[in-house]
Amino acid sequence: MSVEDDFTPRLGRLKDRGRGGIKRAGSDVRKTAAKLGPRKRRTGFKGSRIGRARGAVPHAVRSRRGLTAREMRRVTVKVHIARVKSGAGSGALAAHLRYVQRDGVERDGSGGVLYDREADAADGRAFLERCEGDRHQFRIIVSAEDAVELGDLRFHTRRLMAEMERDVGTRLDWVAVDHHNTGHPHTHIIIRGRDEMGRDLVITPNYLMKGLRGRASQLITDELGPRRELDIMRADQREITADRYTGVDRRLAGLAKEGAVSIEPANTEPRRFERAALLQRLRHLEGLHLAERVSVSEWQLREGWETTLKSLGRRGDIIRSLSAGIGPEHAHRAIRFVEDAGQLERPFTGVVISQGPEDELRDTRFLLVEDLSGEVWHVPARGLEPGDLPPRGSIVEIAARAASPRQADQTIARIAAETGGVYSDAFHGALDPLATADYRLAHKRRLEALRRQGLVERGADGSWAIPPDYLERAAAHEAARGGLISIRVRSWMALEAQVSARAETWLDGPEVHGEAVRSEKMASAVHRRLAFLREQGLLTEDQTVLPKEARTALRAAELSRTASIEAVKSGRTFTKPDGALFEGRYERSFNLAQGRIALIGTDKAFTLVPWRREMERLRGQSLVIETKGARMGWTFPGGRTHGLGR
Repeated sequence: MSVEDDFTPRLGRLKDRGRGGIKRAGSDVRKTAAKLGPRKRRTGFKGSRIGRARGAVPHAVRSRRGLTAREMRRVTVKVHIARVKSGAGSGALAAHLRYVQRDGVERDGSGGVLYDREADAADGRAFLERCEGDRHQFRIIVSAEDAVELGDLRFHTRRLMAEMERDVGTRLDWVAVDHHNTGHPHTHIIIRGRDEMGRDLVITPNYLMKGLRGRASQLITDELGPRRELDIMRADQREITADRYTGVDRRLAGLAKEGAVSIEPANTEPRRFERAALLQRLRHLEGLHLAERVSVSEWQLREGWETTLKSLGRRGDIIRSLSAGIGPEHAHRAIRFVEDAGQLERPFTGVVISQGPEDELRDTRFLLVEDLSGEVWHVPARGLEPGDLPPRGSIVEIAARAASPRQADQTIARIAAETGGVYSDAFHGALDPLATADYRLAHKRRLEALRRQGLVERGADGSWAIPPDYLERAAAHEAARGGLISIRVRSWMALEAQVSARAETWLDGPEVHGEAVRSEKMASAVHRRLAFLREQGLLTEDQTVLPKEARTALRAAELSRTASIEAVKSGRTFTKPDGALFEGRYERSFNLAQGRIALIGTDKAFTLVPWRREMERLRGQSLVIETKGARMGWTFPGGRTHGLGR
């Protein structure tokens, strides 16, 4: 060996095996190779490069004081862009505004108070008037982990909205409500979908998903200071045994490769604590049958583990929020979830004992229903608008509904069959010349929603590739969204009120006889109802079912009483729906024993017609009503007909 070939080894520290350095070097090589390789082509339209505030995101998510992400105060921000349906007006916006101000959200149990940038008591009606004609609105929930320490949430909400205005570059028209009805105080913010010049307000999705949360975290960290190491350790410890999706799970998801997680040894105190937290969390997930140990430091996560944890978290929130809605007589009972029952073997009938929020941003609700055998069920009511929800005490039938694609999916599949598996706005217009631009837009929005779920692909030219099994995919998507539960209102009148009602009630129908009478509560109600009808001379001692003539007379008498009361109250004339056309505004509805009735009125007259679910989004609008016997239809003045239907 020559002198030039000699070398002097440089030894590391004692007990340093060099494993960490080798791994870091290997990681650097892989990262460099990935940069030199062919770049993956982005598919589809993401929207990340359009809209306001896209340049503010890097500044919004970065600490102003050089803190790490773990040292920043944690804030949860949920955002929903609520689009106004064509022809629906501001009814949905008004319903959401009423909902966030409902009773029980303040510390003293009172209703929430709207406020804005200047006033502590904002005018909600004026805000709705300004929203008239808007295509969308932004609904935001801001929930800080340390909200209790903040004190006045209004001050911090106004600071956050001022930061958001600087980021988006325009003045925002907004109102907010603080909620203190849960363990974590939070704020609902509603922002108009127009900027200060009256143009549609478009904000980049990346800012709504990350930037706004970063701004809120910055403000609260500036106010309360960074999280101490002890605070971080305590927060992680609480998350280790939580039956929900947590920040520890997010770190596990980042480490997982095809579900496999390897927890490497740590050489610093903070890393040792984090490693211990991850291992403890994995052991907890193993107890939930969501993870399986492969070796000492390697684990395999079950498929769908994140979705399961998120579902468990929602269920826990629901159970905790039920205490305010359930009376003492139901508090001790176990709650069954219809979602867990799979396809119900047979429908069941029950009484609505409570309802509550499932998603406060989208106004979706759930019902608590006590069936005729005394069991309490949690029933998702995602397909019902706020005006469709049956009130407490009403009678409902819960049944399984086969998953099926929407009507829009049928149209898309039909067009794709004619064009070789492609849908586009141009093809739709060519094959259906009568389709309006708004009608075609609804189909494009449907496809865009399915694209985000990976069910269809969008080309660079704006067309969509429709697979041969598109209808099956669309049906499976509806099933995954909870569309397998059907809620049918049997009676809008409470069971106890039906017993002594001088009207035709659900208790008078044939469906309450037979198996239903096995329920003690139902049997008692039927017995007392029969006694009342006999006292009124409507039934003889040997009769158990009202004759057809008596039913018809009771229905007519109930409708006549309702019309008379409204005529006296409003000073208008009642017009019977006898087949002639009647044009008026849909004002409100009445819950009668025979069903829900809609009031259509003008300044001088009104009529009462059977209520239809499709009418609810048209509340406050002018309709032309046409009745033919028991059949009814309606049109917009100068528009197309809806119905006739029973």
